[in-house]
Amino acid sequence: MPNPVGKTFHIGTVGKPWGTEERAAWLAELKVKRSYHEEVVDKLEPLKADFDVHQYGALTYGAPDDYPLFAVQTRSWDASKPSVLVTGGVHGYETSGVQGALLFASTKMRHYSQWCNILVAPCVSPWGYAHIQRWNAKAEDPNRSFKSDALGEESSALFSLLSSLHVQQWLMHIDCHETTDTDETEFRPAKAARDGVRFEPGTIPDGFYLVGNSEAPYPEWHTAMIEAVKQETHIAPDASILGEPVGPPGCIFVPSSSLGLCASATNATYAATTEVYPDSEQADDEVCNRAQVACITGGLDYLLSHLGLK
Repeated sequence: MPNPVGKTFHIGTVGKPWGTEERAAWLAELKVKRSYHEEVVDKLEPLKADFDVHQYGALTYGAPDDYPLFAVQTRSWDASKPSVLVTGGVHGYETSGVQGALLFASTKMRHYSQWCNILVAPCVSPWGYAHIQRWNAKAEDPNRSFKSDALGEESSALFSLLSSLHVQQWLMHIDCHETTDTDETEFRPAKAARDGVRFEPGTIPDGFYLVGNSEAPYPEWHTAMIEAVKQETHIAPDASILGEPVGPPGCIFVPSSSLGLCASATNATYAATTEVYPDSEQADDEVCNRAQVACITGGLDYLLSHLGLK
């Protein structure tokens, strides 16, 4: 989706990064728009029949019980099995990141648990989910906080959970995201204002794409996931995405660790960030959720087959 007209955000002054006053003004405008408990937490209850569902923390924004953090874990965690992590809702407003992770847990996780230990953290940023916001309540991007010099509540809690499992080497991590039209119309202008720079219009890729780690690219694995997703939704046709060259089709590669992306939260050999396009005329909520699941299972099927794990 092109945005030919630059949009100046209504809070802040161009050339001056936000201070305490601007951040407070931004936060004061925000309201809860959907129920994290009804749309996410309540869906965890049926999963307790097959998996361990446990609270691994809580955000301090709001009342103590507003934003508990939950994970779904396969039982009888076995050190001899490869370990897999699925995360969603690092950007809370990206709905299918959360709902797709939950759909995987409810429909596919039990099947793959015969070969893998699996941990699903379906909503890493529940405040963002409830307020339909990319950032957390401090106007910080949780998906830039997975590094030691930028830790936030969301990343610190997830790091603590992962550390408690004592996994020496993770096999795979899929971090489920979306790229929405509001990235261009709302969140990129807000980011420019927050950082005190002029907003430069960009485009939104029309279709699904993957963001891999340029420090450890595995193009064949990414291609296998793209092929699986094609069964559910279309792939972004762009020659470049976010200023990065595409190759293989539907895939870009960035330095995940130095950017502080959630996809770098473990030492997983195979790690990627999904990007579903929910605003396409060819997509709806169900399609987007299924595309997330297809990507996860496509990645698992490739690894289980090519590494001789099943």
